Amino acid sequence: MTELRFDDRVAIVTGAGGGLGRAHARLLAARGAKVVVNDIDRADDGGRTPAAALVEEIEAAGGTAVAHNASVAEPGAAAGAVTAALHAFGRLDIVVNNAGVVRDRSFLKMNDQELKDVLDVHFHGTFDLTQAAWGVFRDQGYGRVVMTTSVAGLFGNLGQANYASAKAAMVGLGRTLAVEGARYGIKVNLVSPGAATAMTAGMLPEDLHEEMSPDRVAPMVAYLCHDSCAVTGEIFHAVAGRFARNFIALTDGYTNPGATVEDVAANLGTIMDTTSWSIPSQAVELPR
Repeated sequence: MTELRFDDRVAIVTGAGGGLGRAHARLLAARGAKVVVNDIDRADDGGRTPAAALVEEIEAAGGTAVAHNASVAEPGAAAGAVTAALHAFGRLDIVVNNAGVVRDRSFLKMNDQELKDVLDVHFHGTFDLTQAAWGVFRDQGYGRVVMTTSVAGLFGNLGQANYASAKAAMVGLGRTLAVEGARYGIKVNLVSPGAATAMTAGMLPEDLHEEMSPDRVAPMVAYLCHDSCAVTGEIFHAVAGRFARNFIALTDGYTNPGATVEDVAANLGTIMDTTSWSIPSQAVELPR
């Protein structure tokens, strides 16, 4: 099988100083991509930011990368990341929206700041960076965008109303941009990862940490970034070396233009029956 490489391609990976973002950036760089490593502007004891530390590692391995030290939630950070790519490498081809935070709390006790913190990073950070890169992609007739959703956003999770809301928003944003980007050669897909990271390790049994390494998610993300990726508007689950498709479907249901409330109640089993279903190809499809 021919190795899938990214020579001459330029990628921005957000939240790449650790966890999943680090795995994505390392793999892309190892396959020839020039990478803008984005992460928060917070230095360690040695004076290095998380992004700078990864840049050193990538360069030591023979790759090419530059650091962009800013939270994607900061005003101007999105435009700054795009500018960093264009200044350092003269182009931009790939955006991997990975940065994330959690502020878990039960719904009744969750405050406005905990909602805002999560939405600012996950939703606004993704929206702003993708929009900042969109004009570049449109003008060159090519682009690859990966957004990060979650099982919490797809299926719900206790104590994560803010996080789940932000991650569900990724689905609407990603699928809409896949439609808008099709005419410009821009493909937009989503990954729903499962991995032991600084954000999740405490929630997972220690014996699963190695099995759920971020490195076992990165191949899915890298494929979605590649020239040969033919799909768009899709959601892929990746965890512990398992790769699967998440999809939104519609049951055949029950059709009765004159239905009453009682008719709906009487036919709820038919409405919910998943024996036969379809995947809508557009937002509005009338029954036939």
